[in-house]
Amino acid sequence: MKLFVDTANLTDIESAFRRGFVEGVTTNPSLLAKEPKTKFELHIGEIVNLIRKYKDGAHLSVEVFSNDPDEILRQAKNFIKVFNYPSLSIKIQIGWNELEVIHRLAKEGIAVNCTACMTVSQAVMAAQAGARYVSLFWGRIRDAGKDVKFAKERSDALEARTLEEDDFDPIKVIQKTRDILERQQLPAKIIVGSIRGARDIIDAGLAGAHIITVPPKFFPAMTSHYKTDEVVEQFLSDFQAWLK
Repeated sequence: MKLFVDTANLTDIESAFRRGFVEGVTTNPSLLAKEPKTKFELHIGEIVNLIRKYKDGAHLSVEVFSNDPDEILRQAKNFIKVFNYPSLSIKIQIGWNELEVIHRLAKEGIAVNCTACMTVSQAVMAAQAGARYVSLFWGRIRDAGKDVKFAKERSDALEARTLEEDDFDPIKVIQKTRDILERQQLPAKIIVGSIRGARDIIDAGLAGAHIITVPPKFFPAMTSHYKTDEVVEQFLSDFQAWLK
């Protein structure tokens, strides 16, 4: 599995790339809104500069900020022109009208990361439309099975058989999506986002995700273990005793 860093924070992006383990960056409007206010193009340009500095050719996903198909198309083409970065993918949310835009961009050779996918059907339809990446939201898939705010919508979907209980298990959703992509020989890669903890990352990889995009705060925890701390402390203590 490949690891991307899911942030728009320049310090966090540089910190991850300096350690050499990440292979891409994903952003979204909510992440950008957490950063000091500046021009959108300038901030993304700084991210591109960091990627070029540390790992030129690494992936970058930048999301549109509209649900109007014509505006999505305009923004996507503008991003490609302004940022001029060959490994750029345009993040477009899944939706009926959005599929047409994804298909049009794919035919023009523009890489699309179809985002906010919660179900197998969403991810597969996006892949069939030409999306190069399909982003499944691990934590939100799990939330959908228990969020009281959407109890009626969940009940209606189960009754209408547009959803089943397995659709609230992110492991099964990823496994089924990966199986269909491979059966149909679709080249799209599965990105798993909405990570809530370090263990989610391993579970997503074992389920079949090609890529997991991770909030920076979880990376240190992935390198930590209390027995590692014990062993290292013992090694250093033993050596210091030997030097005396």
